[in-house]
Amino acid sequence: MKLGVEVLLSETKLLKKLKNKRVGLVCHPASVNENLEHSLDLLSKKMKLSCAFGPQHGVRGDKQDNMIESPDFADPVHKIPVFSLYGEVRRPTNHMMNHFDVMLFDLQDLGCRIYTFITTLLYSMEECARLGKTMIVLDRPNPAGRPIEGYRMLQGWESFVGAAPIPMRHGLTVGELALYFKDFYKLDLDLEIVKMKGYAPNKAPGFGWDMKRPWVNPSPNAASLNMARAYGGTVLIEGTTLSEGRGTTRALEIIGASDIDFAEVLKRMKKKAPQWLKGVTLRECFFEPTFHKHVGKLCHGFQFHTDAASYKHEQFKPFRIVALMLKVIREMHPDYPLYRDFAYEYVKDRLAFDVINGGPALRNWIEDAKATPAMLDKAMGVDEKSWAKERKKYLLYK
Repeated sequence: MKLGVEVLLSETKLLKKLKNKRVGLVCHPASVNENLEHSLDLLSKKMKLSCAFGPQHGVRGDKQDNMIESPDFADPVHKIPVFSLYGEVRRPTNHMMNHFDVMLFDLQDLGCRIYTFITTLLYSMEECARLGKTMIVLDRPNPAGRPIEGYRMLQGWESFVGAAPIPMRHGLTVGELALYFKDFYKLDLDLEIVKMKGYAPNKAPGFGWDMKRPWVNPSPNAASLNMARAYGGTVLIEGTTLSEGRGTTRALEIIGASDIDFAEVLKRMKKKAPQWLKGVTLRECFFEPTFHKHVGKLCHGFQFHTDAASYKHEQFKPFRIVALMLKVIREMHPDYPLYRDFAYEYVKDRLAFDVINGGPALRNWIEDAKATPAMLDKAMGVDEKSWAKERKKYLLYK
């Protein structure tokens, strides 16, 4: 498999288009080739890089939690300005845009609607369209693969974790998403996608991720392919008082709490909706967060294992698994303060859990004592099927 940046660097015709152009690069720590050489270093040898942009967590990936902003700085090696798109601003300003003619976008995504790199993609596309700049997306794999799962975000619920009305697990690469964004928002944009070569999103064992390639964290808590696969479900826990494993070495792969019996939770989950637990092993475990929620307390929970022989890519439903877990906890503890009341990605007027889900439907299902797994399947199935049909025209890889 060859990544978009590797294809660009190997094709003279593409490089010629960038000759004598000032080029800006959107990148982060995972913007590397198969030899772990960074795009900033590789591209600077072939073209005039005039600036770089960093998304949430920064170009250097040093900001641990959400809503920890990164400053602008001068790159000490390449002597170019590095602008933060998660600091004082979320989208490139006119001052930033004046530094380049062509923007290259080379971010490794996780394939989940709320992962903010795709919102940075949209905002960058909108600004390039507004000012007549060219944008080239250097495509990278979606480590979660092609499966679709979750409600589509309701229109009117747009935020930095909700770029468009797509499901939580959308199943597209960043290049394919760029095509969708351009179409959906009717952007008059000079857009080019540098496709990957040899990308096989439906082929085992990686299902789009080349298992021979090293994993580099695209953000501090995205520590493995296992995390990327589970993230479309475990990210919901960020909007709750439960622990998503921050403060451990397996954030967003383990979830739990210090005051809930998760052996009983798992027992009830298996009885209530065993069909949703297929394709993955949920291992009961204990952990003690060193920071964040439940800090310093012994937590009981479980870890997702998509790295075992039991893993079945098409059957794995992380969003439904976490929804089921929350439903069971509510049945076990009717008065448990389940939802965390705080500003999530700068949205202050809506419950964080609903912002993450893209609307109140999931919380309403959890809280409705009469609601069944079949009812959730039916409601989400409508959204999942409509998205599967809509996204077909944007698929670049079969």
